[in-house]
This record gives sequence, structure tokens and C-alpha cells, in this order.
Amino acid sequence: MRLIFLGAPGAGKGTQAVYLCEKYAIPQISTGDMLRKAVQDGTELGRQAKAIMESGGLVSDDIIIGLMRERLAQPDCGRGYILDGFPRTLAQAAGLDAMLGKDGIQLVMLFDVPETVILTRLTSRRTCSQCGKIFNMISNPPPADLVCPDCGGRIIQRDDDTEATVLNRLRVYEEKTAPLKGYYEKQNKLAILRGDAPLEQIHREMDDLVAPLVR
Repeated sequence: MRLIFLGAPGAGKGTQAVYLCEKYAIPQISTGDMLRKAVQDGTELGRQAKAIMESGGLVSDDIIIGLMRERLAQPDCGRGYILDGFPRTLAQAAGLDAMLGKDGIQLVMLFDVPETVILTRLTSRRTCSQCGKIFNMISNPPPADLVCPDCGGRIIQRDDDTEATVLNRLRVYEEKTAPLKGYYEKQNKLAILRGDAPLEQIHREMDDLVAPLVR
């Protein structure tokens, strides 16, 4: 199965991706993780991306698509994959389609969550500064001493989880990424799920959607 998960920051894309990835033994691929790995491995595209990022620039779509081509060619993608939050723009979506050809994306799940819910989720989020484990002050509070139980790292509120930053990220999402809804609707590949529904309900809906794709 070849899937894309879309949704605003805080819509729960990553959480829902973990469920399907564990169930079907497929990788969850995000551009951030992919870039970090390419830079760490010192690949040609990784070196190009590193130079651009260190100069404060934005990595071009051509490099991102090239990195995606390399990543999807790896053996763990043989059974399928989930692209988490990619593509982000119409240009990236068109580039991805051209790159994949006949082995294109089969299903796009868009997790729709009201802005008020997203604000509460993200401004309540706390993250381990060492291992990245996520907590939530409302639904999954961290230990009182703010020490991560997994690795002993310090639990913090990230700068991009403050209200002003979250609101700005939502505006950018609406401008750049929301148009992808129409793009994939025209391809009859879009499924919209309520990202604030009970977890069990979301899992059932996802299972029903991917059932025809499981070989």
C-alpha cells in the first residue's frame, strides 16, 4: 500500500501513521527524518541539502524529490509506505506523481481537525529534548519532575508549540498545503477523516480504507 497522510500541524498524522505502520510492517516516511538521515549518511543529495540548510535556505523540491526517490527504493518500502506530511505543495505533489509513475500513490488520508482543537493540542504538547517522546499536559501529562521516563532527558515545550507560532504554522498550512485536497480529490484518491474522533473510531475507518489495498 502506498499512502499519503495530510493534515494541519497537530492533526495527528504521525500518531495515526504509527498504528498502520506497526500493523502492516511498512515504514513511516517524513521529509524531516529523510533529510536528517541523508545528511548523516553523507549522500550526494544529503551534502547538497546540508549546504543549503546551513546557509539558511530552503531545500529545493528537486532535491526533496530526489531524496524521496532514494528512500522509496530501499527494501523496507517493498510492502508499501506512508508519506507523513509530504507533499506540502502542489509542485511537490506533481513532482511525486511524475517520479512514481505507474506505481503511484493509492490513497490519501486527510485528517481534519478544528483549529481550536489543534491550538489546545499543540500548546499543551511537551517533548523530550533528547529522544523526542511526546507528552500532553491534558491527555498524557509528563512526570512532575519533567524527566523523560524513557531516556532521562529533559521534557520541554518546543518554541514552535507556542500559540503565536502555532497560529502562524496553521496560516502557512492553509496557504500552501490545503490546496492538495482538491488535487487528490480530482484523482479520486482522497479520504477525509475526523482527526478529533475517538482513536478506536479512527483506527476502524483507516482499516476499512486500506483493506482493498492489502495484498
